[in-house]
Amino acid sequence: MINNGYLKDLILLRNDPGKVGVVRAAALRGEVDAQYAMGLIYAEGRGVEIDLAQAHYWLSLAVDQGDKDADLLRNIVGSQMSDAEYEAAKRLRAGAALTMIGTASAAEPGSGKVH
Repeated sequence: MINNGYLKDLILLRNDPGKVGVVRAAALRGEVDAQYAMGLIYAEGRGVEIDLAQAHYWLSLAVDQGDKDADLLRNIVGSQMSDAEYEAAKRLRAGAALTMIGTASAAEPGSGKVH
């Protein structure tokens, strides 16, 4: 069973920044609620410094999975971003895409081995 109680636990992040790692790990596994939570964490500075580029990045990943609430929050975050922050968010997305392509091409078809 997937633990997707990330949103209800966000209040704890104000006092326990160590919990951010658990949410980040789930977001990296592709859990949409965790990706939304990471966007909110960075947008509001819950356990981390406010970073609108990171917020936009994580929310974009959730939007890619069809999360309509993430789309609304991403629009709000985007309206508050400077041009430099928006460019940083684009670089984060491009870097993630390159990592995924590199991971996919490193596996030998049918062998299960990664180089």
